[in-house]
Amino acid sequence: MLAELAARVRQSVGILQKQDIQVAARVLGVAPDSQILLGDDCAAIPEQEGYLLLAAEGMWPVLVETEPWFAGWCSVLVNVSDIYAMGGQPIAVVDTVWSQSQAKSEPLWAGIKKAAEVYNVPIVGGHTNSSSPYNALSVAILGRATQLITSFNAQPGDKLLMAVDTRGKPHPQHPFWDAATEANPMQLREDLVILPQLAQTGLCHAGKDISMGGILGTLLMLMEASGCGAVLNLDAVSCPEVMSLERWLLCFPSYGFLLSVHPDNVESVQSQFHTRNLACQVVGVVLPTQEIFLQSHRESVLFWDLSMEELTGFSTTKIPT
Repeated sequence: MLAELAARVRQSVGILQKQDIQVAARVLGVAPDSQILLGDDCAAIPEQEGYLLLAAEGMWPVLVETEPWFAGWCSVLVNVSDIYAMGGQPIAVVDTVWSQSQAKSEPLWAGIKKAAEVYNVPIVGGHTNSSSPYNALSVAILGRATQLITSFNAQPGDKLLMAVDTRGKPHPQHPFWDAATEANPMQLREDLVILPQLAQTGLCHAGKDISMGGILGTLLMLMEASGCGAVLNLDAVSCPEVMSLERWLLCFPSYGFLLSVHPDNVESVQSQFHTRNLACQVVGVVLPTQEIFLQSHRESVLFWDLSMEELTGFSTTKIPT
């Protein structure tokens, strides 16, 4: 049964689309002398007193067509999450809106504007075209951090923590858990501040926000970037009662982070999330190999071997020493 679950999940859209990143990895390659490593949630650009963080997201075309307001909202949400996941705070966003008419763009704009207000991130520019043969949306974000949580520093023996907001409801059609659109804006912003606090205290070795592809896709990217493997204990994953485990493993949870933490720091990290009524459970352990195992009860199955099959193509193991 666990093997069947693993096989189905491997063929999910969210994980298959992560493999498209291999195109960028082949074209850009790995620059061993670069100060900016590719494959993280944001590009971390060194500056005098820390880092500028730069990221962008193109929205899923199906979501733009079927749920334009929600697509606009998510375009800001996912970028804000990327900034906080790396221990930063957002400064501003720019957007690119291509639509077949001004009327088609209105719900996109409404969602973008609402999320920008809720997360207190100004919209400072972009590009707009209302005479396009199709509807499309992308948003880029700028942030700043003094200390980073990166994807490149998970250590064998670390515990894997899944921090998530299980308050909310599933989207009726798409793989999203909505814990944000009806939440108190102040609560949302204060919940996100936990990540920069963890970066400042050095309690986290590595981490990523749980994005499209869910916790499994995010785990693969984190371990690939760090050159490690992991065991994910499915029995420890906090799953809302109204969701099946399989759907939960693959959904974007609005507020969700996968963190690699030294065992001595686990309780300190958990307490920061628990104080905010957020779930934060130990869901696995980092391995020295590049194998990803799924575990449930007494059953275990190899889900992916990153030494044999890449996901995105961005990994510290490719950087010459």
